[in-house]
Amino acid sequence: MGEAEIKIFEIKGLMMLSHDSFPTWQKFTVYVRALREQDALEKVFSELGSRHKLKRKHIRIEYIRAVSPEEVDDARVLALSQATRVR
Repeated sequence: MGEAEIKIFEIKGLMMLSHDSFPTWQKFTVYVRALREQDALEKVFSELGSRHKLKRKHIRIEYIRAVSPEEVDDARVLALSQATRVR
């Protein structure tokens, strides 16, 4: 069985902040490393939900696409994609 290639996905969307007091929709762009598009979406839901205490219904995905490492703005994701081994 061949090795699976890890891709970098750019995910853009909206998240509702302060949903209990004064709800406002905030745009976001996130870069995620994943094997599949569905895995990348789950990672975004998990991270935003944990960081901002959001439910899935408060996160709207506008689009998702695979990008090359040259297009990535996130230094953490870029460093992970260039790593050759894990310590």
